[in-house]
Amino acid sequence: MSSAPRFSAFAAAAARARVLVVGDVMLDRYWFGDVERISPEAPVPVVRIVRSEERPGGAANVARNAAALGAQVSLLSVVGADEPGATLARLLAAEGVIASFQRDAALSTTVKLRVIGRQQQLLRIDLETSPSHEVLAAKLADYGRLVGAADAVILSDYGKGGLAHITAMIEQAHAAGKRVLVDPKGVDYTRYRRATLLTPNRAELRDIVGPWKDEADLTARAQRLRADLALEALLVTRSEEGMTLFTAQGAQTIPAQAREVYDVSGAGDTVIATLGVLLAAGASLPDAVRIANEAAGVVVGKLGTAVVHPQELA
Repeated sequence: MSSAPRFSAFAAAAARARVLVVGDVMLDRYWFGDVERISPEAPVPVVRIVRSEERPGGAANVARNAAALGAQVSLLSVVGADEPGATLARLLAAEGVIASFQRDAALSTTVKLRVIGRQQQLLRIDLETSPSHEVLAAKLADYGRLVGAADAVILSDYGKGGLAHITAMIEQAHAAGKRVLVDPKGVDYTRYRRATLLTPNRAELRDIVGPWKDEADLTARAQRLRADLALEALLVTRSEEGMTLFTAQGAQTIPAQAREVYDVSGAGDTVIATLGVLLAAGASLPDAVRIANEAAGVVVGKLGTAVVHPQELA
């Protein structure tokens, strides 16, 4: 790839870009505390909680990342008729995201509670259930109304059941001439057929295509998958090895940014959000990937699910 322009070159267009995010949302809760002793009941640290934070997670983190870059963002998802669902709606509104939530009284909004002591994550507790078929059908109807107004669609699959109709969603976006980006989950990638772009990480791709012995073997396997799924592109995030973009024109690797890594949670959300905003703003795919790689380098230097702002990409 040739040297790409900075995000600032697309900032004005990004402010006009309309991005629709659909997927599994969750509430990330952080309890921060001091560890001063080991419990006499078991060989575990005792954490005295001194403060707490709440942040949108999953597809909600994708949406807030896109909004932080200046885009007009709509989020469609399913939550419970509960306090975490109401908290998510409040947090997203404060960050400029227009949230369209289907509320399912039988569903508990997914919560991930992390206990942090001495700048280390000591424990994570997950609370989650799956949404009902009736609520998912209602969400699909809402999607049909929202997709036409979007410049780009991001489908953020966290495997929580909120994207049971993802194949139909991709087809609707495809028929409407919209670019659709998917952050995949699980081992059935046939559900993502005809998406514009898929963004698996290294481990996720290995689960699908098997282990590769060298770069040539990786390229052959990735390009076969891209062709089989009729994708425009496959972007593999490879941690310290950077990212590799596979298209009909070939494979192009972008080295990782040389930064201190503090926390990789949410980095994939930042990558796909940045790609979605830039493609909606008219950037080329190679330019979007380079800037998304830079955004990933920024966000891994922050604790927990976080966002990148335009000035950090200057």
